[in-house]
Amino acid sequence: MDKNTIIGFILIGIVLFGFSWWNRPTPEQLEAQQRYQDSIARIELAKQAELEKEKANPVESMASLPDSVLQARLQNNFGSFASKMTGSEEIVTLENEKVSVKLSSKGGRVLSAVLKEYDNYKGEPLTLFADNESAFDLSLITSANQLIHTKDLYFTPVKGADSHQVIMRLDVSEGSYLDFVYTLNPDDYKMDFSVKATGMNGILSPNMDALNLSWIQDIRQQEKGRTFENRYVELHYKVMGDDVDYLSASGNTSRSMDKDLYWIGFKDMYFSTVLVADEGFKKAQLDSQSHDNGEYLKTFHAQASVPFDLVGTKSTDFHYFFIPNKYALLKDYNDHVADGKELHLEKLVPLGWGIFRWVNQFFVIPLFDFLGGFIDNYGWLIFIMTVIVKLILFPLTYKSYMSSAKMRVLRPQVEEINAQYPNQDQAMERQSKIMELYNRAGASPMSGCLPMLLQLPILVALFMFFPSAIELRHESFLWAEDLSTYDAIVSWNAQIPLISTYFGNHISLFCLLMTITQIVYTKYNMELTNTGQQQMPGMKMMMYLMPIMFMFIFNSYASGLTYYYFISTVITIAQTLFFRYTINEEKLLAKLEENKKRPMKKSGFMKRLEEAQRMQQEQLKRQQEQRQQLHEQRKAKRR
Repeated sequence: MDKNTIIGFILIGIVLFGFSWWNRPTPEQLEAQQRYQDSIARIELAKQAELEKEKANPVESMASLPDSVLQARLQNNFGSFASKMTGSEEIVTLENEKVSVKLSSKGGRVLSAVLKEYDNYKGEPLTLFADNESAFDLSLITSANQLIHTKDLYFTPVKGADSHQVIMRLDVSEGSYLDFVYTLNPDDYKMDFSVKATGMNGILSPNMDALNLSWIQDIRQQEKGRTFENRYVELHYKVMGDDVDYLSASGNTSRSMDKDLYWIGFKDMYFSTVLVADEGFKKAQLDSQSHDNGEYLKTFHAQASVPFDLVGTKSTDFHYFFIPNKYALLKDYNDHVADGKELHLEKLVPLGWGIFRWVNQFFVIPLFDFLGGFIDNYGWLIFIMTVIVKLILFPLTYKSYMSSAKMRVLRPQVEEINAQYPNQDQAMERQSKIMELYNRAGASPMSGCLPMLLQLPILVALFMFFPSAIELRHESFLWAEDLSTYDAIVSWNAQIPLISTYFGNHISLFCLLMTITQIVYTKYNMELTNTGQQQMPGMKMMMYLMPIMFMFIFNSYASGLTYYYFISTVITIAQTLFFRYTINEEKLLAKLEENKKRPMKKSGFMKRLEEAQRMQQEQLKRQQEQRQQLHEQRKAKRR
């Protein structure tokens, strides 16, 4: 950077500092701001208390009462359901080759879900939730207009039709009961769940045609990098007959839904708990609450109503999915269903939007899965995949290099034009002459940009794919123990301002190698692409700062991604060296000189550009003449 640029930055800094100091808040404003922050904190504490209250048992507050008083109080408050407010909890387990699910007679709910084929970053069995980390409740209205919550009631486990089914039965009286039917099929991540009433039309309100549902789950930290994992923890939902959407992963978010929802999913980075309602969730209220520290990342809460047949001729059917976020697996659940009833659970995998998602769906994932059928080591798989991608992009890379090579061999002629028109007021004429030179020789700065733009969809798609690929989870390569998270070679516990917040308390080796190779490539590429034209002040320094900025961004990303970028940059450097020493630049220059002899055909765009430049030059010339006349008039007056 030159002296003027440095002085400019210093002056900008002084102005910003002075503006900040002048507009600093007064003590009264600081006190008001603190009161506001305290009120927000109280609201969040109240929300948390409300969530905990929904998980609590109302009978616990009556535990100290004498038995006779307790029974009278229960009868008065809960009517026909009074006898089901007390009891002992029984745990029943349903399991297959993939999932182990524990059901509790207290509330008849799912108590825990464990995925057998996976573990967390500590090497423990991967538990989606357990004990009080989840709550499920349906609201019932009695004929006496009493509000009953199923989470407070004790069900009786009943053996189902086979070993894959368990019925949680709520016996109210002879011939009157409510069944929660759970069916876990062999070798499947899906568990069917049905609610069916029998003989309840005299016990529940005759106007009760819907069940109000409340579902809460704390999301455990399953991966090593908490901050990085937290970016992918989101509450997803699918609108009936529409697309999949989600609540923002940042901060505390809530949303009220006017449209019916087909399913609601509590999604972690690589695993999800999804609840599907065959007839849809109506009037849903969705909430996401973040946790800054502790063993949980977020708490999700969904409230909605679902249709209910009081007579019992029809059940209210749900489906639980305790499932890894593997694209091919999720997509398979769209098969063998009626048109319009596809789940589209594959949208739980963040592959980008628009063209970037299409590239992942129809190119990246098929290629990755195909190579996975032959290569067991995912580090080598990524290497082979990178080579294939670079070979596919080779024609575009070659075209881009040739464009820069043409401009490079014309650099001496560009420098001559710069020498002929050195002044700032000659900038437009100088640029016009350079563009004319390029046009006559058959070189164009834009011809190098277009191939780079065509490569962009693949580059962005791969950026989205690698952190989302569950196949890389806990897969090691070289020094990286897990390609789905960062590969720290140096770590520390001390909290360093800014560094710990934006960089993390570690240095990832693949990220460091990626940065070094990008700096090397930047230096070499800037020498090759020097066309002799004047550059903006500080542009060179900015080009070197970009890899450093990327190091801060990617230091906590999946090492599989930074490894890909490292290999990709190394191959790019190798390609550039290959082009540099195999392309004869003397012959290229001779060809460009030959092009100059041909009649020059100007496109409509070039004609319009030249006309705009000509008009601007004329306007500048008139302004200069006016300033000269004004100067001479002032001199004449002084005489």
